[in-house]
Amino acid sequence: MREIRPALIELTIVRVKEFVRETEALFWVFGFPLLMTVALGFAFRDSGPERVPVGIVEGPAAAGQLKALASSPALQPRIYGADEGRAELRRGKISLLVAGTPPVYRFDPARPEARTARLEADDALQIAAGRRSAFEPRDERVEEQGARYVDFLVPGLLGMNLMSTGMWGIGFVVVNARMKKLLKRLVATPMKKSDFLVSHFLSRIVFLILEVGALVAFAWFAFDVRIHGSWLLFSAICFLGATAFAGLGTLVASRVRTIEAVSGLMNLVMVPMWICSGVFFSYERFPRAAIPFIRALPLTAVNDALRAVMNDGLGLAAVAPMLINLSIWTVVSYVVGLKIFRWQ
Repeated sequence: MREIRPALIELTIVRVKEFVRETEALFWVFGFPLLMTVALGFAFRDSGPERVPVGIVEGPAAAGQLKALASSPALQPRIYGADEGRAELRRGKISLLVAGTPPVYRFDPARPEARTARLEADDALQIAAGRRSAFEPRDERVEEQGARYVDFLVPGLLGMNLMSTGMWGIGFVVVNARMKKLLKRLVATPMKKSDFLVSHFLSRIVFLILEVGALVAFAWFAFDVRIHGSWLLFSAICFLGATAFAGLGTLVASRVRTIEAVSGLMNLVMVPMWICSGVFFSYERFPRAAIPFIRALPLTAVNDALRAVMNDGLGLAAVAPMLINLSIWTVVSYVVGLKIFRWQ
């Protein structure tokens, strides 16, 4: 027993030192939780009760309804035109649309915050009318394609998939080849760096067709999620998004030497976009000062462009800023990645 205890203590000290020297492990243990806390803390910050954004269709009763709903600590009302209000509801910017007298509540019951908003709005309007059950409201559930929560979710999942497979499909393969000394052997050949990296991207395009097609087909058959806009424009967005994320993967993996390091860097780049770029909820939850930076992210551009084409049926002019954003990310990532790339 006396011989085992000193050995156990020494081995424990060695393991602690090994852990401390692994910067990737330190990031995942200490840095990553803090990063998640900061990002989600801004999105769901505790500044009193979270106000749910609701819309009021303009009309004779709109001003009174606005005053009544503003008295609720749970609601953040705003007056819209009829078409604008429906569009904001479809895009997830508001959770409830109130129209007319007696009011019609338009919402998607699949959204928990929409059900909460409906109850809060009805309570506030009933009180403003002078008594409980002063009128009999009518619910108008959002069920048409393009306006449901699943229609908001599928483009976000598609964009997230393009990012994950694009970055991992390039970054992991390059670093793995560097670890196995394959890149060191290739440096002796007349092959160019650009040929090596672009070949990985071209192979990704083959799988891009399969993965996008599978997700779109499943969403169509399972949930009746459709593409209301141009299929050609939809394909162009997916292609440009894949090139941008493949470029980011190239940039991240250009000098990394271990799988642990590239895993940490990949997630450091991707996780903020998972949280901030509107995959599962609208990025309008974040502070106004942060919105321009969030819109500059490539995943935000992909998600916004896909939703504009799939749900709103918009054309090239509407998504041109997002396409320019993705083009800039593509060019900068590839140029810098090729410039700093190392074979070993």
